[in-house]
Amino acid sequence: MVEEEGILDLLMDLSGLWIILIIVALVVFFHFVPLRLWIAAKAANVSVGIFTLVGMRLRQVIPSRIVYPLIKANKAGLSVEVNQLEAHFLAGGNVDKVVDALIAAHRAQIPLPFERSAAIDLAGRDVLEAVQMSVNPKVIETPVVSAVAKNGIELKIKARVTVRAHIDRLVGGAGEPTIIARVGEGIVTTVGSSVSHTDVLANPDDISKTVLGKGLDAGTAFEILSIDIADVDVGRNIGAELLTDQAEADKRIAQAKAEERRAMAVAKEQEMKAYTQEMEAKVVEAQAEVPHAMAEALKSGNLGVMDYYNLNNVKADTDMRDSISRGASDGTLTPPTIK
Repeated sequence: MVEEEGILDLLMDLSGLWIILIIVALVVFFHFVPLRLWIAAKAANVSVGIFTLVGMRLRQVIPSRIVYPLIKANKAGLSVEVNQLEAHFLAGGNVDKVVDALIAAHRAQIPLPFERSAAIDLAGRDVLEAVQMSVNPKVIETPVVSAVAKNGIELKIKARVTVRAHIDRLVGGAGEPTIIARVGEGIVTTVGSSVSHTDVLANPDDISKTVLGKGLDAGTAFEILSIDIADVDVGRNIGAELLTDQAEADKRIAQAKAEERRAMAVAKEQEMKAYTQEMEAKVVEAQAEVPHAMAEALKSGNLGVMDYYNLNNVKADTDMRDSISRGASDGTLTPPTIK
């Protein structure tokens, strides 16, 4: 009896182990073999083999990301292969959005092959939005553009640009920022060539016609349908401000030059004062030499006593005349000094 109980316990342990192994095997099997997706594909009449789904698991591809878009494309009447969708998924593309774009293009009767749609998606653009924009054009509103007419008046203009996506130019074509920049440049050029700002205010549609005629959509992913001026506001008088600034600058330059001339005049005056003092010193020095020269002349006999007195008389007469002339000019008379 004891041996039979041991055998029964062993069999129970083995049966429990087998059950665990079977459960693990089933989990692994259903992980690598998505039967539910295979059944859904068969029910939708989509040809996807069970080994193809297993291969997707082994290639780190999520089968649901391939099967459901494939079913959707098949129901829409599109001819799309499993390998195409799987290759696009492995390249990092959005398979579901590509299929939605193909369906939308097919319904709108827009020729869009799978290769082009996949290339647009891999280029980083929203291919579904591009198809929708081809059917329903998009309105792009530009920021306020500041432009100045020839008379110096500033105008602030806001425009609305209606564009339609160009499927053939989505890969490699410029985006919305380029359209906005080119339209702004065209507005600035048109307003800048106007003689007066009143011409622009009277005919704002001239801006639209001029900008449209420049072919601004060249090299972009869009086709410009229309450019409408939404708002025009009068800004500052830029010309008057520039003239004021120029006059202020000229004034400061003139003041600087005048200050420079004044400084040069002061320096010249000081120089002349120094020169005058130097000359006066030389005169005083020369006057100091006169008595010595007269004494030397008296000693040597070149000057007599009578000549000396005559010289003093002449000097006294000269001093008297100077005194009389100064007194006549001042209104007072000063008697001469008698030596």
